[in-house]
Order: sequence, then C-alpha cells, then structure tokens
Amino acid sequence: MQTDHSTAQTAAPFRRRVFYIPGYDPIHPRRYRELYRKEGRDQAQISGYGLELTPKTTKGPYGWHVAGQFGAARVEADIEVLVWSDIVKTSMQQGIAATYLQLLRTAWAYIGSGALFRLMRLRKGPMIAALYPIVFLLAQLGLACLLGWGLGGLAAMLHPVLGWGVALAVIWAALSLFRRWDNKIFAYYLMHDYAYSAQAGGANPPELEARMAAFRAPLRASLTEGYDEVLVVGHSSGAHLAVSILSDLLREGLPERATALAFLSLGQVVPMVSFLPEARRLRADLAYLSAQDNVAWVDVTAPGDGCAFALCDPVAVTGVAPADKRWPLVVSAAFTQSLSPTRWFALRWRFFRLHFQYLCAFDRPKDYDYFQITAGPLPLRQRYAGRTASKSRIETPLSGYRDLL
Repeated sequence: MQTDHSTAQTAAPFRRRVFYIPGYDPIHPRRYRELYRKEGRDQAQISGYGLELTPKTTKGPYGWHVAGQFGAARVEADIEVLVWSDIVKTSMQQGIAATYLQLLRTAWAYIGSGALFRLMRLRKGPMIAALYPIVFLLAQLGLACLLGWGLGGLAAMLHPVLGWGVALAVIWAALSLFRRWDNKIFAYYLMHDYAYSAQAGGANPPELEARMAAFRAPLRASLTEGYDEVLVVGHSSGAHLAVSILSDLLREGLPERATALAFLSLGQVVPMVSFLPEARRLRADLAYLSAQDNVAWVDVTAPGDGCAFALCDPVAVTGVAPADKRWPLVVSAAFTQSLSPTRWFALRWRFFRLHFQYLCAFDRPKDYDYFQITAGPLPLRQRYAGRTASKSRIETPLSGYRDLL
C-alpha cells in the first residue's frame, strides 16, 4: 500500500470534500469537530505531519476546514457533518413504559425473524452489546419490583390498599432514578438505538428516508465544484445510511466530469439491519453498490471493537453479493497492534470509546490513519491500491432474508 508522503512538488494543494455521516447519536455535531481537532493534533505529532483546523468555508449545517501539510504535499479539506441527530433525539423521547414496550417489540423483531441466531454466528461482541440493554433494563425492573414488594409489604401492615399504593410508587420511583442514571450505563440509549432500526423490520422510517434524500443534494453538488476527491465517511449506523445514499446517487447518474468518489465505512453494524425481513431496500443497495466501479469502497473495522461486526463483509454475509462484486475492500484497523500495550490496556474495557477509535489517534499507527485519509494527499482508491483484504474476514452468507426491492 502506498504512503501519503509524496515526493512530488505541486503548486496547487490537493482538495477534498468530506461528508461524515454519524451513527445513532443525539449529540450536537460540534462533538465531531472537537474530536477531530484533539485527535488530529495528537496523530499529527505522532506521525510527523501538520493539520490546522479553521471555520468552514462551505454551505451546510455544520462542518470545518482542514489544511494539511504532508511532506511537500499540501491539502485543503472541507469536512461536513450530515446531521440527523434531531431525528435521533425525537426517537429517544420515550417514557419508561414505552421503552419497556420497545424492548418487547425489538426482542421479538430479532428473535421471531430468526435474525438474532444468525447474527450470533457472525460476531459475539455486537450481539452482547445488543443484549446489554435488555439485560440491564430487565434487571432494573426486577430490582424495582423487589423494592416495591418489600416496602409495599411493610405498608400493607397498616392497610392493603396502602401497600399496593406504596409498592407501585416505589417501583416507578426506582425506575425513574435508573433512567436518570442512564448517562453512565446507556441502557435506555442502546435500547432506543436498536429499536429504531427494528421498528419497521429493517425498513427505513419515512423521516429518515426524507433526510437521506436531502443529503444527496450537497453530495451531488460537490462533484462538480473542483475537488480532487469527494469522500463519504459512514460510522456505525451511518455506514448503512451511506450505502443507500450513494446507491441512489449513482442510480440517478453522476454529472459529466464528476470528481472521484470514495466511501469509507467505519465500525459498521450493517448486518443488524440487513438481516431483518423488511430490509429489502438496504439489501438491494448493498448488492448494487458492491458492483460499481465509479466509487471506491473501503470497510474498516477491528476485532477489538465489540460494538461492530468486525471484518464481516456486509455484502457477502447478507447473502446478496452479485457475480461482479468489486467492493468493499475489508481491512482491519488492528487496535491491538496500532495501539501501544499501555494505551490498549487503558481502553480495552471502554467499549463505547473503542467504537469511536476509528476517528481517533493511534500511538503505533499502521496503514489506517483517519486523518491521512480525510486530509492527506492520496485519494482513497490510490491509498489502498494493491492492498489485499484481511485474511480473517468473514464472507459466509448467513442472512435468512435475501430478497431485494
């Protein structure tokens, strides 16, 4: 694989437009700018290049500009976050009772369809992550009922009706307290995440389809604005959104003399959706995008990320790989090798933090560097030209649903 340190002297900088699609995240997109600023500074110091962030120079709801210096090569990158955090926030506005109803519906969506058992054959990590909110929410309910039973029993010595009233009040108070603590344990957050994907059996909700259609407009416009590369980055759930957005864009037809187009999927959880019975749109898009030569698609995961389907080719495992399949190139970020033993020891049990490591600095970087990909002088296709896919990738078709639109 080629490195980013070019010896060629160029008068004009390499120009890139980056569209970042977050996963299911209710946080304001400034979080991603500050993460890029901090981690990019650290990676630049470790790897010996320069990065400077300044306010955005393009239209759009949120983004920033990066000036990169890689040896003799200069780069100008405009990075924009495609925001759907408002949709996420709305979907999370569920009461306690509604969340427990979501739990039952989501569990049935995966168990009743058989998807759960097939997903468990891929990677255990993301399935443990999926079961985590169910176990915690049921444990919270059990503990709340136990407290209600105990205190209600004491109150019932005075009057049976009082006992029932106290029991119900204690149960509700305990569940409310657990919910206020969720910013530390994330049980409600993860439950809403999985429920959002499963609510229609894997089909995109109407409000999400409308937002994805809106995302295509700035993406299409950027293809004729003189950039050297337009790069779409989809992280976590944002990866399967990007698959459909790019597929729709390509079906519409690219403009004449369009800029080189590339797609980087990071920490993807595509099978959590594509294995569901109504995910026909996503399965069709996976099959279509995998055969297109006018977009370079590199999929980066790491076995150390317990929240992602690490090294699982999302097209192949879904069982929709066409005969002329070209993409994605499945490679590993190799956390245990690209992080020093000290750093890995500090992070290995911080599962949610590790799920964002793809966007962060590595103190022993190998061939994956998020900042060289987004602000370096090589296009994604050229950067990974000749790179072989990970030998430990999983390509076994396991989905029970393979019908397309």
